[in-house]
Amino acid sequence: MEKFEKLLDYGQSYWLDNLSREIITNGKLEERIEKEGLRGITSNPKIFKKAISGGHLYDDQIKALSAKGKKPEEIYEALAIDDIQKACDLMRPVFEASNGKDGYVSLEVSPYLARDTEKTKSEARRLFKAVDRPNCLIKIPGTKEGIPAIEEMLYEGININITLLFSVESYEAVAEAYLKALERRVDEGRPVDKIASVASIFLSRIDVLTDKILLDKIIPRQTGEKKIIAGNILGDTAISTAKIAYQSFLETFSGTRWEKLAAKGAHVQRPLWASTSNKTEGYSDTRYVEPLIGPSTVNTMPDKTIEAFAHHGKLLPNTITEDVKKAYRVYRDLEIIELSLEEITGRLVEEGIDKFVEPYDELLKTIERKQNKFAPK
Repeated sequence: MEKFEKLLDYGQSYWLDNLSREIITNGKLEERIEKEGLRGITSNPKIFKKAISGGHLYDDQIKALSAKGKKPEEIYEALAIDDIQKACDLMRPVFEASNGKDGYVSLEVSPYLARDTEKTKSEARRLFKAVDRPNCLIKIPGTKEGIPAIEEMLYEGININITLLFSVESYEAVAEAYLKALERRVDEGRPVDKIASVASIFLSRIDVLTDKILLDKIIPRQTGEKKIIAGNILGDTAISTAKIAYQSFLETFSGTRWEKLAAKGAHVQRPLWASTSNKTEGYSDTRYVEPLIGPSTVNTMPDKTIEAFAHHGKLLPNTITEDVKKAYRVYRDLEIIELSLEEITGRLVEEGIDKFVEPYDELLKTIERKQNKFAPK
């Protein structure tokens, strides 16, 4: 699509927030790559649950693995790795042509490990080795326990997609982890030009929760100017967070410290806008795309958002650096009305972990039901 080619000209890559065996086997994924400018793919247990439960393309493999006595967790991993490998192979030309900037496919560690640093490290190593593709990203949540694992994995040369980022502070912490990992490698004389990472900031969830608190608790209790302020910032928190985080990105990946790493061939750790489907009635379905276009960014979109942006989205360069003063004002206004972003983002992290755990459990139950269905009578 011409619009997505132009998006790339403006410095932003669009990735698909969806992966299934169906789009791999029916040619749709290859078509997106070759004709629609797709630059990467993300996956998670919810996406795999929908794919595996929605048809019969996985049935033969489930049946064969069940016959070997495999447990649901082992079967899921085998199915996921198979899809990730095939998707990586299809994305490989993009990876090669972009010199390792794009062409990645993401696979997530178990959501049950979000609070366990050492087990996250072990699983990340194991999954990266099992996929055995240079254009695979392992997804690790940016929790306080995840950050040491992120730094260590990047230091070891494992590509990482950091997930569940909801605050500027969390973004800055994972950017620091990335720099430290690269610096450790440089200090030891190891290469850094093949290390890749993106920092995924989840947007729509920020607005859903913040708006709910504003409407249910803040606005009804305020009077006068504070009531007006609270009403005026509805729907502004997520985009403001992205714009302020991007300002931090520009500062982090410039100056003497970064230039030393760039001289060794290091790539910047790009901000990735995630959770970009609108979840609030009345808001634009392209609200998390149009104002966030800019150099060295990624937007991972579900199919509906891709279709919406292709159909009626406005495409302008460097919108990510527009209205930055407004973004900081929104943050100040949140302080004025005494709405704690720290509490909101902390809650979002916990809810985010649960939102991955629940579909993971449902996915395993789906596989177990299929196993029972295929079991000899």
